[in-house]
Amino acid sequence: MPLTAFSAPGRFWRGNLHTHSTLSDGGLPPDEVCRRYKAEGYDFLALTDHFIGAYGYPIADTTPFRDNAFTTLLGAEIHSGAMRNGELWHILAVGLPADFAPPHAPGFDPVEGQEAGPELAARARAAGAFVAIAHPQWSGMTLEDARSITAAHAVEIYNHGCAVSCDRPDGAFYADLLLSEGRDVTLIATDDAHFTEPDHFGGWVMVKAEANDPDLLLEALKAGDFYSSQGPELRGVTVSGGEITVACSAASVVMVQGHGSAAQAVHGQSMTQAAVPMQRFRNSPWIRVTVMDRAGRRAWSNPIRLG
Repeated sequence: MPLTAFSAPGRFWRGNLHTHSTLSDGGLPPDEVCRRYKAEGYDFLALTDHFIGAYGYPIADTTPFRDNAFTTLLGAEIHSGAMRNGELWHILAVGLPADFAPPHAPGFDPVEGQEAGPELAARARAAGAFVAIAHPQWSGMTLEDARSITAAHAVEIYNHGCAVSCDRPDGAFYADLLLSEGRDVTLIATDDAHFTEPDHFGGWVMVKAEANDPDLLLEALKAGDFYSSQGPELRGVTVSGGEITVACSAASVVMVQGHGSAAQAVHGQSMTQAAVPMQRFRNSPWIRVTVMDRAGRRAWSNPIRLG
């Protein structure tokens, strides 16, 4: 049973799903943001400025920056309502239509009577967007908060901007508990780049599609046909014959995680393949794979449902 990202037709395309420009609180105009990602070898980019009234509810029109080697997905980081800690929701919506109706979100503070975050997320998904829970550790999100976003396709497992700015980049805790509760969520690594500090080119998704086309990329994201990385490549993940076989670029650790404390790692030098026995995961309804290279950079598979 291989993960569909490695059996689906097409090739992998590298992209960043969380980025900001001078349309909100970023440091560079949209054209320069797109130029830099293209120059760094990215195949696509979602420019996701803050969708609040203070910035005029921007959904950046990045279509002029598309060409034969680089494309874009429209999107925004959408906000409305308060989490349990009283702070505003941050929800990533990629593939958002340009005419998406804004909530009443005048600024970065919740206001009385505005649309709740889970309601806004559901509306974005209904409009065709790929919806992700953004930087849950940075946000101080509770598990109850995370549970409430039932429209989410994914959780940010790594946010490079949050790693650089406050050492709160992680979403694994939330994703793993949601998976154990039966939620089918995928895992994305992003930059959340603002270009006001070294918060760019540190985390990305590798999306399997037959062409570098916005519609095909969005379809593949929703189907889970991708993996996330800070550098290492995943080349195959298969469950068969009582073991999980992982093919990858040179790695020093290949680990499998599952429900509760279920986890097992294989350590070595310049490993390009590893087999992890399934025995440790006999009571786990799901597993996922993390690969780490000698520099400590990681790649993450999407979860596999077992049984």
